[in-house]
Amino acid sequence: MTITPSNQLWIYDTTLRDGTQREGLSVSIEDKLRIAHRLDELGIPFIEGGWPGANPKDGQFFQQLPENPLKQAEVVPFCSTRRPHTKAVDEPMLQAILAAGTRWVTIFGKSWDLHVTAGLKTSLEENLAMIGDTIEYLRSQGRRVIYDAEHWFDGYKQNPDYALQTLKAAVTAGAEWLVLCDTNGGTLPHEVSQIVKDVVQGTGDWGLGTGNEEKTLTQAPIPQIGIHTHNDSEMAVANALAAVMAGAKMVQGTINGYGERCGNANLCSVIPNLQLKLGYSCIGEHQLNQLTEASRFVSEVVNLAPDEHAAFVGLSAFAHKGGIHVSAVERNPLTYEHIQPELVGNQRRIVISEQSGLSNVLAKARTLGIELDKDHPQARQILQRMKELESQGYQFEAAEASFALLIYEALESRQQFFEVQGFQVHCDLVEVKATTNSLATVKVAVNGKNILEVAEGNGPVAALDAALRKALMNFYPQIADFELTDYKVRILNGNTGTSAKTRALVESGNGQQRWTTVGVSSNILEASYQAVVEGLEYGLLLHFQAEKALKV
Repeated sequence: MTITPSNQLWIYDTTLRDGTQREGLSVSIEDKLRIAHRLDELGIPFIEGGWPGANPKDGQFFQQLPENPLKQAEVVPFCSTRRPHTKAVDEPMLQAILAAGTRWVTIFGKSWDLHVTAGLKTSLEENLAMIGDTIEYLRSQGRRVIYDAEHWFDGYKQNPDYALQTLKAAVTAGAEWLVLCDTNGGTLPHEVSQIVKDVVQGTGDWGLGTGNEEKTLTQAPIPQIGIHTHNDSEMAVANALAAVMAGAKMVQGTINGYGERCGNANLCSVIPNLQLKLGYSCIGEHQLNQLTEASRFVSEVVNLAPDEHAAFVGLSAFAHKGGIHVSAVERNPLTYEHIQPELVGNQRRIVISEQSGLSNVLAKARTLGIELDKDHPQARQILQRMKELESQGYQFEAAEASFALLIYEALESRQQFFEVQGFQVHCDLVEVKATTNSLATVKVAVNGKNILEVAEGNGPVAALDAALRKALMNFYPQIADFELTDYKVRILNGNTGTSAKTRALVESGNGQQRWTTVGVSSNILEASYQAVVEGLEYGLLLHFQAEKALKV
């Protein structure tokens, strides 16, 4: 679809304000600045930075941002209307908003008469005055105003005439955007669609136009409609799309759907649905393919594990496990993929498990640069060996590095960088300090030389990992760049007590890539040893493959 002014949308990110209200999520000023710059690179036009004056952190964010300004995004502070029976010019919180020094500000006010009388404990007329006075004052100070109509949908359903009066008060005072908020997240898409149409028609009746005229950041002759949805009914994305199709031109949301309670509209789903499915223009195509990376960047900064099953950007969004699915995707990706993964910066993954067929093995081998066909003598051998190991408790779906090593071994091309000839781990409980010290001794053979090394750690696995690295560092200095990034243990048959089988998953990384290996044993240390050793081996394999590719 051709991009025209009529299908231009404005994305408004509120991760740094609404998103941080998620339970368990906390960010520093430095985190907020990093996220703001990443969103700027992604092409987000409006970035809400927080509520200056509500807390010191948000005020400092706006003070520090000019030291390294954004390239294209408008950073926006957020605040409420003035308090009842005061004057906007005397309102301290509005002074903090002005001190942020931005061109745009976002002000929220009450749309629901219940909130006015029961929450603010004031009259409906005073609420209208609060909206108008606040926006008029900010306009007189040279600010452009986005008005967020809080609890809009609930308010409109209860008292549509009054709800529309609040919008008219904002428009009359000079607001350029009217953002309709489903604050409680309980509205359904068909309701959103009809109510947004009513509002668009209502603003038309005011003689202000339909809200469909061309809009730029520097010229906004007619107020337009935006949408802000919460996910309490699992409808935030659907409601945002419904609003746009009914005439909204701005969509507010957060990266990864972070937000209070059940979260906000997830921009990582909203943007590709609008741009790839509905033909709207949100961000540039070259920026859209950064979406997956941006999603993972933000989750890393806020220290929350990425949702591997998230639409579009999740690790599993384009993962194929069933043998029939893999075979079909190999012939034509459209059979089981709704878009090309690369459009949003993601990639297709072939998952290996006991449910896999030969197609999975052949496809996985291809990702390693190994061409096998179904008649290759080792192909079925690999499949059979994988299923045998999974029946014993191995999980190659989550440990693709170990599966790659299994393929190389079956093809007799697995390079042996070193051989562990034995190890011992000793743990001491220091009663006074209530800590446990671990000491590991390993014996390793490298290039015909036997090395014996000892290392300490804060646990047996950490000590074993340290001893192995110490033994190998002189031969493979690149191991200094490897790090153990995650360690998971699962008891497979807990009914057998302490003799139960244990599966250990170890995630390693080198700063650019991450890989996971697996070990299984009734001895937790042996299972961990298997996974740690294979993690080091696979890291070395990646290093030498990359080195070889550079030479070519």
